[in-house]
Amino acid sequence: MDKSSPCQIQEKTRGARSGSMFICFQGQNSTMPHRHRKSHTVRNALIAIVALVVVVSGIVVAYQMSGGKPSGFNGGTILLVTSMGNITIELFTDMPITAGNFKTLTQQGIYNGTIFHRVVTGFVIQGGDATSKGITVPPIQDELPNKHNNLRGSVAMAKTSQPNSATSQFFINLKNNAGTLDSNYSVFGQVIAGMDVADAIGNVEITPTDPSIPDDGKPVHDVTLLVAEIIG
Repeated sequence: MDKSSPCQIQEKTRGARSGSMFICFQGQNSTMPHRHRKSHTVRNALIAIVALVVVVSGIVVAYQMSGGKPSGFNGGTILLVTSMGNITIELFTDMPITAGNFKTLTQQGIYNGTIFHRVVTGFVIQGGDATSKGITVPPIQDELPNKHNNLRGSVAMAKTSQPNSATSQFFINLKNNAGTLDSNYSVFGQVIAGMDVADAIGNVEITPTDPSIPDDGKPVHDVTLLVAEIIG
């Protein structure tokens, strides 16, 4: 009986038939001839490079399709034309109640001619009070817990201390306020252009609502939201 291993027998048989080299791996200690080991390494490297190129290309295409905007945007783009310059806000798709409310009020022209009636220096600017035009907007549900943070440039609904009391008023964060505001104020958008304008509004001279809090009050000279319009 041929004492050759199964691998050796198979090699002899195939080699005799075709004259080609047959590589057989038998057990974990089997080794590949040096030339083929090198070829195998090069092939794996090429496969890894191709896979990396495919992944990167996919990321680039997705980024371009989104307009170069971070994930979660594309719920609509709102332009705020103020007496101090323009601010552009991108709405989040995963905040349908608050973003939808803001978009609807914009379409209805509710914000046109309102003012930024409150400035907390270095903290937030607040506007959108429809009651100043004699308009009553019904309250909406809070979208909490927040899917987004009250970070610098984010836009959230203002409300009273009561749950589900937001109507039309909104504020823009001038700094990172996640630790103090996230539990109560629903973030529905992000400033993508004109943050310098928001900062300028946040630095205007104010008349304090409470003399004991000098950095929280109404601007001495009105800062008007002339027009709010959907541009995308």
